[in-house]
Amino acid sequence: MRNIKLIIQYDGTDYSGWQRQSGTRRTVSGVIEGALRKITRQDVKLIAAGRTDAGVHARGQTANFFTSSAIETARLLRSLNALLPEDIRVIEAREVPVDFNSRYSPRSKTYRYTILNRRTCDVFSRRYVYHCPLARLNTAAMRQAASALVGKHDFVSFKRADKKKRGTVRDLESIKLTERGNLIFIDVTAKSFLYHMVRNIAGTLIEVGKGNLAPESLKAILAAKDRKLAGPTAPACGLCLIKVRY
Repeated sequence: MRNIKLIIQYDGTDYSGWQRQSGTRRTVSGVIEGALRKITRQDVKLIAAGRTDAGVHARGQTANFFTSSAIETARLLRSLNALLPEDIRVIEAREVPVDFNSRYSPRSKTYRYTILNRRTCDVFSRRYVYHCPLARLNTAAMRQAASALVGKHDFVSFKRADKKKRGTVRDLESIKLTERGNLIFIDVTAKSFLYHMVRNIAGTLIEVGKGNLAPESLKAILAAKDRKLAGPTAPACGLCLIKVRY
């Protein structure tokens, strides 16, 4: 049995997330698995580094699958991209050891949240940014607030409220905020994340940037372990899985 690793890019706008679901909902993994079935003539299941939500994008999603097919990886790559829709592309395919697991082997994952901070939205980037048309966000205050989240904490205040509270401690390796013209990038790196965690962090930092929350309040929000005290969940369109490090 062979273990094949894929690196995948996709525009998640028109998909109900990564994970294959029952019913007629279209998912990224479901589309790729359908293409793999045609190529290998086998039922395969992709194991992904991150199960991105509906509308979330990826530049460096990693997934692996097991197959007894003898197809060369170069041919597999060409065949996949010939069958896949234009909003999904496999940029690398290679054979890896059988104990490699895209979900459990990563050392870290980096997500980027992108904000367009200007009066009018950009027609060509609107699917990939959160448009904030208000006055210029205070990025210095946002950086100060973000620094309180780095390290090992209980992030229950930044998880989806309707999910169970078990296992909510996470270790954030870094949060980096950069600016490029009217674009603001929030890069968050950790080994693993809670459901909606990055979008909730982004939504909270945006509230700090607007002046609705003080930068110092992030420590209190963490300590309170109360989702209601943090900011709103930022829209999915601004989030992208940038890279997975092994």
